[in-house]
Amino acid sequence: MKNIFISFFFLSIFSILNAQKTAPSNIKSIQLQPLNETTFNHIIPLGNTLELNFDDLDGDQKEYYYKIELMTHDWKKSSLISNQYINGFQSNVIFNVENSFNTFQNYTHYSVQFPNQNTRITKSGNYLLSILDDVGELVFTRKFTLYENIATVGVSASRSRNTKNMGKEQTVQFLVNYSQLQINNPSQEIHVAILQNENWKTAITKIQPQFYKPNQLVYKYPKKTNFWGGNEYLFFDNKNIRNASVNIAKSERKEIYHNYLYPYVNRGLKSYTYNPDINGQFIVRNIEATNTKTEADYAMMYFSLKVGQEVADKEVYVYGAFNNFSLTEENKMIFDPSTNYYNANFLLKQGFYNYTFVTKSWDTIISESEIRGNFSETENMYTVIVYHKAFGALFDRVIGVGTIQFEGER
Repeated sequence: MKNIFISFFFLSIFSILNAQKTAPSNIKSIQLQPLNETTFNHIIPLGNTLELNFDDLDGDQKEYYYKIELMTHDWKKSSLISNQYINGFQSNVIFNVENSFNTFQNYTHYSVQFPNQNTRITKSGNYLLSILDDVGELVFTRKFTLYENIATVGVSASRSRNTKNMGKEQTVQFLVNYSQLQINNPSQEIHVAILQNENWKTAITKIQPQFYKPNQLVYKYPKKTNFWGGNEYLFFDNKNIRNASVNIAKSERKEIYHNYLYPYVNRGLKSYTYNPDINGQFIVRNIEATNTKTEADYAMMYFSLKVGQEVADKEVYVYGAFNNFSLTEENKMIFDPSTNYYNANFLLKQGFYNYTFVTKSWDTIISESEIRGNFSETENMYTVIVYHKAFGALFDRVIGVGTIQFEGER
């Protein structure tokens, strides 16, 4: 193993892109979530522990490094240098490396926790976590946010009162109470971000307070903070990879296991059907394993979508947290005109998965509702992040976070 201190210097000469980078095909099952919790939050209190897990299907033990960068409220690189927001090293090698055990698909599992003995983050804010290989090339990135409980954020969500989209949209309204802070110019010092299911791709930002009260900001817009309701995610569970199970029609063992999902038939949904989900996320699990991180196997998963006719001038993708809600060639579906089916197949680690189908137009507009609809009854989690940058301050501090699980109005 190379000398770590040489590696730190070596990594520092590389420029890291601020935008999230999609992982290459050999990197799978990336999860960044609170340690020992059954949640998928990437927005946690400052000082709490996050754990990153991922697999490399090449199956050889490589050296991967992490790098943590403080970002602004709008995800640009902060002007602070690393020792102003990190005690220890900004970059370090990932030491926790294990080979898969008793699986048909060989892989190497990597994990790292933050904070750790080498890296402790001292300031709240948005952060970009980059994973690099041993020559400093960027492999993939993930976003996370650390916050302080200084302001109280009260959030409510309801069915939209917008008559045009009353049955399709949900309205988020909130209050920010900041009695512990002196904010001289809230319109300049305060920024907010509203997230549906912690998905930055659909976040609403650049919202000014509707009303100013002593030590309180009021955001009660009837339309500006509306989200499309979407629909509950589809799911499958192959924790027992050898047999047909929940929503899996058939399982075959070849060089690895091949699992075939029941086709989804697009009939043009007219009404909402309750179907509890985990908002597109996934849980790795194997009922026969003691350590699912290294003993859960991979299966080739076959997805199929039955349509009346090909979706004109648009591409169709399988969509979910399994690849950070990205649209890639791997999860792109191919239309078969002889059957009117869209088909796709790719490797996933066994477990419980949420997924859905989305379309992308020629001008790259992504629609999560064209195939599965929008419904105001859909269960969604909403998160409001409040940033404060006082006059003369050098970074965007996260002073409070509010959340609500909208259960739908049925």
